[in-house]
Amino acid sequence: MSWKRACALISFCVAPAIVSRAQTFTTLVSFDGTNGAYPFYGSLVQATNGDLYGTTYGGTNIYGTIFKITPDGALTTLHRFDFTDGAYPEVGLVQATNGDLYGTTAYGDNDICVGEGGGCGTIFKISPAGVFTTLHSFDSTDGATPIAGLLQAANGDLYGTAEQGGANNIGTIFKITPGGAFTTLHSFDGTDGSYPHAGMVQATNGYLYGTTDAGGTYGAGTIFQITTEGVLTTLHSFDYDNGAFPGYGSLVLASNGDLYGTTNRGGANCVDTGGCGTVFKITPDGRASTLRSFGFTSGCRPESGLVQATDGNLYGTTSVCGANGGTIFEITPAGALTVLYSPGGSGLVQATDGNFYGFAGGGTDGAGTIFKLSVGLGPFVKTVPSVGSVGAVVTILGTDLTGATSVAFNGIEAAFTVVSPSEISASVPTGATTGKVQAITPSGTLVSNVGFVVQ
Repeated sequence: MSWKRACALISFCVAPAIVSRAQTFTTLVSFDGTNGAYPFYGSLVQATNGDLYGTTYGGTNIYGTIFKITPDGALTTLHRFDFTDGAYPEVGLVQATNGDLYGTTAYGDNDICVGEGGGCGTIFKISPAGVFTTLHSFDSTDGATPIAGLLQAANGDLYGTAEQGGANNIGTIFKITPGGAFTTLHSFDGTDGSYPHAGMVQATNGYLYGTTDAGGTYGAGTIFQITTEGVLTTLHSFDYDNGAFPGYGSLVLASNGDLYGTTNRGGANCVDTGGCGTVFKITPDGRASTLRSFGFTSGCRPESGLVQATDGNLYGTTSVCGANGGTIFEITPAGALTVLYSPGGSGLVQATDGNFYGFAGGGTDGAGTIFKLSVGLGPFVKTVPSVGSVGAVVTILGTDLTGATSVAFNGIEAAFTVVSPSEISASVPTGATTGKVQAITPSGTLVSNVGFVVQ
């Protein structure tokens, strides 16, 4: 029985939601297998050149691709995996401060993990122009099947999780330098979680936060905190009532300092079928609460994380239920939910033009699509990285930046150079404090979507 039908037959699965508001949905690309297929678990990332980058399964070698797409829909395949350099990238990329993009493949490169699908997986980097390098091949002792995205922390190193492998074969946390020096930081043991599917986020206190998809006190997953050197603390164990199985969605650090995420199962609705999933928040010190339990109207089984947009609200997707099989939704930090569009998708990102971009199923060949969703939010700027000290050089990413006349960090004017229509290079000025970054351009004043943290 499908989840949509299961929810329809259970009266308590219905959860009230405010349905729809003005929006425009546009399909930009339909994958056809040769240029990729089934890009369902990752998300796009906007690079400093203004283009969006992502990964898929499929391609002419069948093992997956890396691509870029312009905001108006022109797609270019940059790399086709051939198993020797990795196979089946399941998540998105991150652009590091050196300009290169970093990611993982779930399998490939060696035959050590044959029982897991062929190869234990890899970490790679690729330049925006497509120059590809394999940085690390997992061997099970240091992790296996890395199906989560990477995070570049304030110290410059990249951090991630592997779903399997490690001392207990139920997952690890690792770090890798941009040049490829690899360290295993933690092996999960079940009591502190197991099988991490999602990446991590760094809070302003310097700690990294993430989730596991199983294990913990009730076997339904955990939320953890870990230092950049590997000291782990379990903050919360899911118990089905407050959600279960966080899945592929990384936590998002909101502007109020709290962390938000979703679970694929559990919650107050659809309990006879395992629960329709939840939206939750947790404070950096570990106080967790459920904001929303999904039901038929609002959608079921969110499989990717949330993104906080420039209006301060959180946006995400569900994979089933809703009017047409899944939803794209908006939820306030207090928990008021609005369904924006159905069917749903995965991997939302808000680009600096103000629009949302993500993946959906279907398409001309049934291999998935890339879409754009406009909900009336205006353009903005964002900083790469979002943390730095006085004197640090920061990239400011935006739209139509040519002719900018001023850049300020929380009101303090900064020295800057316009590199391109989508990029400004600026130095964090003396006297700057944590807060929003502002750029004045001929077309208007653009403000960053999140505050820049001055260390």
